[in-house]
Amino acid sequence: MTRRPHPGGAPRPASGTRQARDLLRVAFGPSIVALVVIAAVVLLQLLIANSDMTGAFGAIASMWLAVHQVPVSIAGSALGVMPLLPVLAMIYGTARTTAAATTSASWFVTRWVVASAVGGPILIAALCLAVIHDAASVLTDLQTPDALRAFGGVLVVHAIGAVAGVGSRIGRRLLRSSPLPSWLFDAVRAAAAGVLALMGLSGVITAGSLVVHWSTMHELYAITDSVFGQLSLTVLSVLYVPNVMVGAAAVAVGSSAHVGLATFSSFTVFGGDIPALPILAAAPTPPLGPVWVALMIVAAVSGVALGQQCARRPLPPLTALAKVAVAAALAAVTMAVLGYAGGGTLGNFGEVGVDQATFGPAVFLWFAGIGGLTVAMSGGLAPRVRRPAVKTEPEPTPRDESDDVLVADADEVRSGGEMRAAESPATEQVDVTSGEPAAAAATAEPGRRKPDREEMDLEEIDPEEHFVVDEANGRSVVDEADGRGVVDEAAGWGVVEDPEEHFVVDEADGRSVVDEPGDHRRGTE
Repeated sequence: MTRRPHPGGAPRPASGTRQARDLLRVAFGPSIVALVVIAAVVLLQLLIANSDMTGAFGAIASMWLAVHQVPVSIAGSALGVMPLLPVLAMIYGTARTTAAATTSASWFVTRWVVASAVGGPILIAALCLAVIHDAASVLTDLQTPDALRAFGGVLVVHAIGAVAGVGSRIGRRLLRSSPLPSWLFDAVRAAAAGVLALMGLSGVITAGSLVVHWSTMHELYAITDSVFGQLSLTVLSVLYVPNVMVGAAAVAVGSSAHVGLATFSSFTVFGGDIPALPILAAAPTPPLGPVWVALMIVAAVSGVALGQQCARRPLPPLTALAKVAVAAALAAVTMAVLGYAGGGTLGNFGEVGVDQATFGPAVFLWFAGIGGLTVAMSGGLAPRVRRPAVKTEPEPTPRDESDDVLVADADEVRSGGEMRAAESPATEQVDVTSGEPAAAAATAEPGRRKPDREEMDLEEIDPEEHFVVDEANGRSVVDEADGRGVVDEAAGWGVVEDPEEHFVVDEADGRSVVDEPGDHRRGTE
């Protein structure tokens, strides 16, 4: 089979080759980039310090594991407080490459992409552990980290990135085909908006506090006279900026952050020794002024951001509250994970981090309360539509069978009378005043239509009103109420029951003629 050439003439590569290349990029791309950057930093440090390359590979491997929140032990001192900026960059890189490789919603393709995103880094983690173990035999100060903690940290970091990348491409389609509610994806977006707002505003507070405590930061830079030392302190401060922002967020929602014995909150500050890192100059110093209570405005504004995202699509009240609660819970879990990842043991200083017992619940309360109020005030509640009341027709009353029998008898009697009237000879009625023949009963009124049987209310017909037999004169009267006709069987002529035909006025003589049935009498006015 020939392949279609590119515009340049080269054959188009097979789809299997392209998929293999994408999987390799997902598996080793972010990890290789991190290794290159770490190797450049370590070699630069050794070159500036005019040191030999002994233990360089062990240092590179240890720093790569430290990016995945694996503690590093040097000379018996544990460094458990790892910077959050590198791990966030690793998650972003994994999500970006995973999303680029997810070109189909097929479960077969998706599982291979996720497996590659997790399997490649685990393989590199195993190689790093082997390198560290080999370097520890030469450098006694370097200790091999716990293998379970190392594999667990690498797995969690890259799994988060893989899920985020795949979810950004096919998450909404998978949600439509699942029994989960359709607003769940919007709740995730609202939670992300709340977290970003809280972290961003906390970063603004941190920058403002650094400006206020500029003199303290200058003193921390004064611990070294070399330019390279000050540059190293600046790089470390930048790497630990997300950690400080998480601590500021904990203070803003009413929780607390601590560095060893030093504790910071919006209501009180307990002093203590802190590391000589310039970014830590943003920490408040005792006595605490009332302006720090205004930090809670940050939590309220973040809750408003979450509520506005939830109110983009109005929902019924209970569903809207459930959406806000889910978004607040996701945001609280995210901030709690960031607080846990940004803390740890810092040598002789002790534990560093936030109060996990109050941090997550405080974030949830702020986001759920302020977010729910924002949804209610910004039109996020769909109005209840009242359905019109269905009018029920009354049940028909039961009919009496005797009425049906009477109606049937009346119908038969009327049809018999009409047949007899049709069989009787047609006679002409002569006007005694003019001597002209009158019209027959069937053509008495040309413009008058004979009523149909359906138009007559058969239930109200009384046979005695529509059929009368005069035994004395031998005449039968049919439907006198409607004026349909009178047939005289004895005399053999028919009379149309119309008042105008029985009362004739002779305008010339001024006389009136009254035509009575059976006896033609002439009267004079």
